[in-house]
Amino acid sequence: MEHENGVRLDRWLWATRFFKTRADAVEAIRAGHVLLGDRRTRPATSVRQGDVLRIRRKTFACTVTVCNLIDKRVSPQVAAKAYVEDPMSIQRREALHRQLRLQPQPVRKSKGRPHK
Repeated sequence: MEHENGVRLDRWLWATRFFKTRADAVEAIRAGHVLLGDRRTRPATSVRQGDVLRIRRKTFACTVTVCNLIDKRVSPQVAAKAYVEDPMSIQRREALHRQLRLQPQPVRKSKGRPHK
């Protein structure tokens, strides 16, 4: 499906499965967790091919370049073809993932249900 004027940012993020719902995407955009070309933007901003997005979710951040414009939720395999992640972004994300796995997990000493 061709989109001459682009696709709404919140709709594209939802369709490419960065966020589970459009409301989550809108909330992240308004909070400044999604940057379009290193600038804060609004959910209704149009995304076009070649735009660079910086997306932060919890502790992980990634930089992606928009390749395909989709506005309907699709399978993860098709959604992954709609963008290309920056190689440096992949390295940072994998290093953070390894670092988090090495941290010790919290151990609960008491038995039974936790108290208030």
